Amino acid sequence: MIRHALRGSSLAVVACALALSACATTDTDAPPAADGSSSGGASTDRAMARGLDASTNLDPYPSTYQPLPRDNVAIVGGTVLTGTDQRIENGVVLMSDGKVEAVGPASTPVPAGYRVVDARGRFVTPGVIDVHSHLGVYPSPGVSGMSDGNEATSPNTAQVWAEHSIWPQDPGFNTARAGGVTTLQILPGSANLFGGRSVTVRNIPSITMQGMKFPGAPYGVKMACGENPSRVYGGRNQSPATGMGNVAGYRAAFIAAQDYRDKWDKWRETGEGSPPTRNLQNETLAGVLDGSILVQNHCYRADEMMVMLDIANEFGYRVTAFHHAIEAYKIAPQLAAAGVCADMWTGWWGFKMEALDAVEENAALVDAAEGGCAVIHSDDAQLTQRLNQEVAAALAAGRRAGLNISEEHAISWITSNAARSIGIGDETGALTPGLRGDVVIWSANPFSVYARADQVFIDGALTFDRFDPRYQPVSDFELGQPGFGIAAANIVPGAR
Repeated sequence: MIRHALRGSSLAVVACALALSACATTDTDAPPAADGSSSGGASTDRAMARGLDASTNLDPYPSTYQPLPRDNVAIVGGTVLTGTDQRIENGVVLMSDGKVEAVGPASTPVPAGYRVVDARGRFVTPGVIDVHSHLGVYPSPGVSGMSDGNEATSPNTAQVWAEHSIWPQDPGFNTARAGGVTTLQILPGSANLFGGRSVTVRNIPSITMQGMKFPGAPYGVKMACGENPSRVYGGRNQSPATGMGNVAGYRAAFIAAQDYRDKWDKWRETGEGSPPTRNLQNETLAGVLDGSILVQNHCYRADEMMVMLDIANEFGYRVTAFHHAIEAYKIAPQLAAAGVCADMWTGWWGFKMEALDAVEENAALVDAAEGGCAVIHSDDAQLTQRLNQEVAAALAAGRRAGLNISEEHAISWITSNAARSIGIGDETGALTPGLRGDVVIWSANPFSVYARADQVFIDGALTFDRFDPRYQPVSDFELGQPGFGIAAANIVPGAR
């Protein structure tokens, strides 16, 4: 079955996603307003049945993800980098029922019946996690009709969800998988103060976004500070047009969210009268306030990151990660003390003023702070294919600066630290027994420019194999339109 499953996304669904259910829908009486609000029902029972209390249905678009067919697998003989600062020469990685079962030296026993993969001369790591991707929402081809990442209609669009723009046929998912990427956080763009919710996906072929959606992964909300919102809206003679306008906008939004949360809390406590009118915008930000939705904050400059931390303190939430974070090295101890990850590039800089003061040692300096959380991300359909090389460049820069960083530690910047940055560290990101069997076998040391991902396992299932065309998925978009060419002559006019 798997042989056919990975030839194209339609066949993938037939072969390996038969359990996928139809897209979930919700029944509403009227379309939402521009801010995502909807009108309340006449009675409490009817309102609750219509889903007006978000707490009764935390995920109205549930994951239908099903792992691909898999065996119990033993990967033997490779150099294993566990993602938890361990390096095991001539190591063994066992996967059973889609999870990591054991990791150890060559003496680790391989149970009978396991499929043995010879990794001698190669390296084995956890699957790569890209915490900042726009695949599917800015897919290839890059045409205006498919540019679905920025709802640039208001400074606050916290009501929109990136998953509702994802095109699973984006060929970028396949090329990312060929680069070892097993999990991605898909974010809205950064035009707005609040761009909307992010979603975390498993990088498997699927017809539906629900079929890719990482079960149980927390939502994030994309916030953007700095030049982008003030440029977009200032250019329209709207607010925000300045940095201080940005901050006023964040504060006003959280004040509204606090009021919204308090009204719902009071109604749930007393049950008196009709429930408050549901508002999707405030609902997302109320989730930030209660900690169920993580803040993924696009922010370049050190001074602006510190202002964002002050706003978080004012309203009682926490920032999970600053993205791009070009000046994170200037405030590495403060970020570490606040438990905030810095999700960074190594070599992208200078394309606007807030991206000017970059150093290649950024990730290494963030990592060097006690408790620091350094992550390398892509924000790009090409860079996501080479995140291992981006880590290698950051590692080399740190070593040139005198920092003693091991390869077994640096791999965490795209594995275990990345998982922490998007709230899935208890599920994946390391070769630790009990975690998901997300594994990459590299042709060489992954910090070499010559290294390529040879085999990629997701939940223990072989999902990409550089040597076997059966495991090299091609999206329907890449396959082209059926019926064209010679067969087109047989199409009966008017039969379409």
